[in-house]
Amino acid sequence: MSTKTVLATAIVAVIGVAAGAYLGKTYLASSGAGLSETDSATVVLAGTKGSNDQASAGLRDAARSGKIITVKAGQSIQEAVRSAQPGDTIQVMPGEYKETVYIDKDNISLIGSIQDGHWPTLEGEGKLNDAVLYSGNGVRVENLKITHYKGNAIMGQAGNNFVVRHNLIVDAGVYGIFPEFGKNGLIEYNVLSGIADAAIYIGMSDNIHAAHNEVFGNVAGIEVENSRHVIVENNTAYDNAGGILTFITPGLPIKTTQDVVIRNNFIAGNNHKNFGAPGSIVSGLPSGSGVVIMAAKDVIVENNIIRDNKNAGIIVVDHKQFANVTADPQTDPTPTRVQLLNNVMSNNGYDPISDIKALMTVALTKEGPDVVAAGTGKDNCMLDKGHYHTLGLSDYPQCARTNTADISTYLLDKPAEPRDITITDKGKLVYYAVCAGCHAFNSRMIGPPTVVIQSLYPNNAKGIADYIAHPVKKRDDFPAMPSQDYLSPEIRAAAAEYMLNVKQ
Repeated sequence: MSTKTVLATAIVAVIGVAAGAYLGKTYLASSGAGLSETDSATVVLAGTKGSNDQASAGLRDAARSGKIITVKAGQSIQEAVRSAQPGDTIQVMPGEYKETVYIDKDNISLIGSIQDGHWPTLEGEGKLNDAVLYSGNGVRVENLKITHYKGNAIMGQAGNNFVVRHNLIVDAGVYGIFPEFGKNGLIEYNVLSGIADAAIYIGMSDNIHAAHNEVFGNVAGIEVENSRHVIVENNTAYDNAGGILTFITPGLPIKTTQDVVIRNNFIAGNNHKNFGAPGSIVSGLPSGSGVVIMAAKDVIVENNIIRDNKNAGIIVVDHKQFANVTADPQTDPTPTRVQLLNNVMSNNGYDPISDIKALMTVALTKEGPDVVAAGTGKDNCMLDKGHYHTLGLSDYPQCARTNTADISTYLLDKPAEPRDITITDKGKLVYYAVCAGCHAFNSRMIGPPTVVIQSLYPNNAKGIADYIAHPVKKRDDFPAMPSQDYLSPEIRAAAAEYMLNVKQ
C-alpha cells in the first residue's frame, strides 16, 4: 500500500451525544463556583472519579495553598497571572476574554467558574494564535470554553505534573490540547471538536494519562506522537477523519514512541472529511480510520469498541506507507512489538481506499478489513486473529499476553522534578513547543520547514524574532502565521537564535 493513498473523504454523522447536558452536570461539580475572593485559601479540587483513581489522585486532587485571584468579565486573565505567586488559584468568572494566557510560573491553577450554564470563554476571534500556553510545572487548566483560535487551545511547553480537565474546546485551530515535552500529566473529561490536526495531541511527552475525553469532528481525535509511557482509555472518538493515532514523526528531537496502551475506548464512525493543512503529515491520514499505528513500538490495543470506520478499524504501517513522511536516519521506521488483543470490531472497511481494495483482490476477499497491516514490522502479534477480518497479518502470531490488567497507570508515584530553565533553555523549548509544531526541521507541516527558514535568514536571528511578533503572509501555499507577541522580547530572541542554529 503506498503512503500517498492512505485516505479517502466522506462525512458521516454518527452517535449524537448530549454533551451540553452532560457537561453542565459534570462541570458544576468541580467548577469552583463556590470560591470567593480571599487573601489565602487551601483549594482541593475534587472531581468526577473515574478508573484508576489511585493512579491519578495525586495530580487530580492536589491541594493549592495560596491566594484566590478572581477575574471578572472585562478584566485580563494575563494580568492575574502576572500578579500570581506559586500556589495561587486564578478563578475566571463567566464572560468573554479575548486574549492569550501565558503561564510561566509553577503551581498555578487556572480554574473557570461555570454558573447557570454560563462559561468563562476564551475567544480568539479567528485572529489570536493560542488561548492558553504554560511552561510552569504543576499547572492546572480546568472549566474553560475555548473557541476560534488559530493555533492551539491549551499548549504545554515543557511543564511537568500538569492537569487539563473539564474544558470545552470548539474550532480552536491546529491543536486542541497539546502537551509537549511534559512529564507526568493528566488529560481528562474534555470535549473537543473542529480541530484541524489533533484534538488531543500528546507530543514528545512521558507518563501521560488521557481518559474520559470526547473528541469528534476533528482531523485526528487523539494522537500520541514521539511519546513514551502513555495510556489512552475510556475516551469517545467519533466522526473524526481518524480516531486514535500513535505515530513516530521523523525530524523531531525525540526519536521514539513506546509503551502506549489504547484500551476501553469507543471508536466509531470516524469518516469525516480530512481537512488537515495540505502537505502536513496528518493530511495523509485516511478518512475512515479507527486506530492508526505508524512506526511505534510496544503499543497494546485492547477492549475497544471499533466500528463503522469505512477505511479500516485498525491500521498498522511503517513510514513508507504513509503520505508526506520524510525519512529520518535516526528513527526506526517500522512498527515493533504491537499487540492487538481482544476488541469488539464490526462494520469496518466497507468503503476502503484503493490500495486496500487492491490487497483485498490479492487476498481473494470482498470483506473490508477490521485490521490491515502494510509494509514491514517486527515481532507484532494478534490475539484470536480468526475473530476479525484481516489483511496483511499472515505473519502475526498469537499474542502471549491476553490483557493489560497488570498495567494500571504510567503516571509517577511522586511528582516529576520541576524544570529549572535558563532564558536559552526557554528559547529552545519555545522553538520545539511552539515553532516546531508548525515548522518541522526538514519536512513540511503547517509552515515551511526550519531548514527553509534558516536559508531565508542567514545570521539574522533578529529578523526571525521580529517576524515572530509581526508576521506577514508571504506564501500562498501556507496559511498566515498569527503573531506570537505574547512571548517576551527576550524569549522571542532566544527562540529565533535557536531556530537559526538548530540541526537535526
